Amino acid sequence: MTTTSDDPTTALHGRPPVVDLATWQTARDELLVREKAHTREGDALAAARRRLPMVELDGTVEVVGPDGPVPFLDLFQGRDELVVYKHMWYDDAPHQGQCEGCTTTAWHLKDAVYLNARGVSLAILTTGRWDEVASYVEFMGYTQPWYSVRDVDAPVGGSMGYITCFLRDGDRVFLTYSTTGRGNEPVNGSLGLLDMTPYGRGEAWEDNPKGWPEGRGACWFWRSDADGNATWGPTSRPVPQWTRPGATPVQTLGRHGHHH
Repeated sequence: MTTTSDDPTTALHGRPPVVDLATWQTARDELLVREKAHTREGDALAAARRRLPMVELDGTVEVVGPDGPVPFLDLFQGRDELVVYKHMWYDDAPHQGQCEGCTTTAWHLKDAVYLNARGVSLAILTTGRWDEVASYVEFMGYTQPWYSVRDVDAPVGGSMGYITCFLRDGDRVFLTYSTTGRGNEPVNGSLGLLDMTPYGRGEAWEDNPKGWPEGRGACWFWRSDADGNATWGPTSRPVPQWTRPGATPVQTLGRHGHHH
């Protein structure tokens, strides 16, 4: 049923006006002009990325995976392009003590079938010791290739929390692009969808209509307790972990758990 009631007992305080469909469509079309401009500017930025200068690196540097040490070149899986996500790591932490930000990125990269179809390989790198990493990957049910780059220099190793792109030409390897922070957001489709919803991400920094629900700290919903309540408390974990085997609320984070 369609209603345009402005009864103050049912109206959302401070909400945008309630209008008929034709009026809404006019406003929507006006916003579309700005959205299209935003898209075109994104296309222009992507074109500029493809023209960035490149840095050659040693493709024989070894990283550690399920088959032991392998040259970085192997991560290309015979393809010419490689995208890696550098996952932060806390040594000796329980699974639920690992970074919720990196977890959400990795969770949205559960496989690379479409990347592979386009001729691009994907790998996740982290500084953790391989035995700890392997246990975590098994717990999370990840299917993408993971490798430890512990003690490996940048740009293969180095700082974590980055998406980094590489190009291969035979046995030569080049760094082409890297981004971090909100630059990682394109991986996280959930954020893109939330940006389309009435209440957005529900974060305090967002510009919302007056009277809209009060925003909370950034990424507040990325950790929850067993009941789904967002919290960074001692019984919380990155939200997808509640779908994994053995995710019981009695496990606690311990001294490594408060990372955000």
